[in-house]
Amino acid sequence: MKHMIKHTFVAALLAGAALLQGAAMAAEGAKTGESTEGLDMQAARAKMMTARGQKISYTKTFDLSGLPKYEPKRKVSGTIRLWGSNYITDGYLGGYWEEAFRKYHPDAKLDFHMKTTLAAVPSLVFGASDIGIGRKITFAELELFQRYTDRDPVEIDIATGSYDVPGWQPGYGIVVNKANPLTQITMKQLDGIFGAARKGGWEGTSWRPQWARGPEDNIRTWGRMGLTGEWASKPINVYGLNLRYHQATEISDMLLKGSDKWNENLLVYANFVSKAGNLERGLNEDLAQDPNGIAYIAAPTVNLGGKEADSGLKILKVANTEAGPYVPYTIDTLQDRSYPMFDRIYAYADHEPGKPMDPKVVEFLRFVLSREGQAAVMRDGKYLPLPAEVVRAQLKKLDELAQ
Repeated sequence: MKHMIKHTFVAALLAGAALLQGAAMAAEGAKTGESTEGLDMQAARAKMMTARGQKISYTKTFDLSGLPKYEPKRKVSGTIRLWGSNYITDGYLGGYWEEAFRKYHPDAKLDFHMKTTLAAVPSLVFGASDIGIGRKITFAELELFQRYTDRDPVEIDIATGSYDVPGWQPGYGIVVNKANPLTQITMKQLDGIFGAARKGGWEGTSWRPQWARGPEDNIRTWGRMGLTGEWASKPINVYGLNLRYHQATEISDMLLKGSDKWNENLLVYANFVSKAGNLERGLNEDLAQDPNGIAYIAAPTVNLGGKEADSGLKILKVANTEAGPYVPYTIDTLQDRSYPMFDRIYAYADHEPGKPMDPKVVEFLRFVLSREGQAAVMRDGKYLPLPAEVVRAQLKKLDELAQ
């Protein structure tokens, strides 16, 4: 009993010390005008995204003539409940979609509950929504859906992520110090640099042992990347984001076969609120001082201050295989998806096998995929419109579900 009391007392002292340390750190942050407190970061993020959402970030016109014009297959009415990503309504896109859709279906209404992509899938599971919109479903979200329904959700690709708008699912650039002579890299090499040996990887909630690889594929010096002279023996210093951020999960899925097996020397960065009230992280500044560094950076052109030459950093071309092509990070190569590390946004819905899918959900998603729906994406000026071949594949999926 005394032994238990002693350990309980020690645990209480340690917990108290941790609270005091946290309070001291918060107080120190208050003195400097910075903060790492969660609610402070949420408030700074909301302010930033609301302002960013009102801006038209690109005015480029893409050729949408290969996309089908919207022709209703049936008239629908009633309320379509949408939950998920705040980016749909922080900007104008949700409003554009509703206005245009109701010209064809005046008795239909869109009911938006767009606070966070974290709500997209759970809202379907618990019957609060008809459509959930957000980034790619996570392992935990898919597992939640499967356990409650014994099936997979319907997943429809509805837009390509942005070119230069942080938050709007931007593509990822591979960035090195400008002193580094490297100019291009493959996806396999990125796995070797950012990843580690693994027994397999995840595809959704399915484990794929065929995706295993050994330590011989690790790349830890610049000589392994073909650099010679003084570069050959230099270590590769790997920079990335805190592994609790969704960007790290997306990079794991893109490069590491969903294994979450990272380079053992990965330097991770987390956001903080700066004196100016903005979200910062300091990664770019540190990388600019490290000739041996490499990082993945979302929306790299804007995150490098819009002037790559002045940032001390450069963005590498990326290829799917050694055969190439090695593709630069541009708005066009993201929109046509020839650049391998593009991102996307999805609509999720439920569908009970053996029954037709809810007609109003099908009809709205058909509209979003149409020339008119993707013109609204382009008009909003943050996400990028879908290529025609992607639209055709998604429409085929919807047609099958509607039967």
